[in-house]
Amino acid sequence: MKVGDLVKHRDADRTGLVVEMTQKKVWRSNLLGSRVDWDKVQPEPHAVVLWSHNDGTLEIPLEELESVDESR
Repeated sequence: MKVGDLVKHRDADRTGLVVEMTQKKVWRSNLLGSRVDWDKVQPEPHAVVLWSHNDGTLEIPLEELESVDESR
């Protein structure tokens, strides 16, 4: 995935545009519990995505996004 790609969130049908790539830490409480300890997690890649239904961008972990096949 790279800047300029069209993507969909794995739980939605809306398409967004990747405008930037970044690294952020994510605490997944369903796996790691409710007590947050940022020293236990490493940063992971995120896409900064512009969605038509939002006023701005959202930073989404890459594992939650799918690339859209633009050839169709």
